Amino acid sequence: MEEPTAGLLSWRKFNINIMKVIKNNVLPFKGFSGINLFGFLFVRKGTQVTEKMLNHERIHTEQMKEMAYVFFYLWYAIEWIVRFIKVKNAHTAYRNISFEAEAYQNEANTAYLDHRKHYVWTNYL
Repeated sequence: MEEPTAGLLSWRKFNINIMKVIKNNVLPFKGFSGINLFGFLFVRKGTQVTEKMLNHERIHTEQMKEMAYVFFYLWYAIEWIVRFIKVKNAHTAYRNISFEAEAYQNEANTAYLDHRKHYVWTNYL
């Protein structure tokens, strides 16, 4: 049986190029180029926003939607703490968070979100 939406653009494809970028001097913290808060990308003034960076953050936005935003941030923080205790290095802990692992691995593939399955980040736990 054919899905009722077959042949139509998915909402994901429709929204893929929409991301509000806010340049400022406060967020993200020094040492980071951008931070995605509830689908808004905050970058420091002077930071070059590349398609690769936007795709990385779009992947995070999809993860946030799957986790109802609040649970994404809760899981993110808990996972970082657990990984930090294990490796004793803040940057390594950050890079090994499952959400980050998925985003970094797929950030160069601009078609990734067109075929991404829900909760793929769990494969990186």
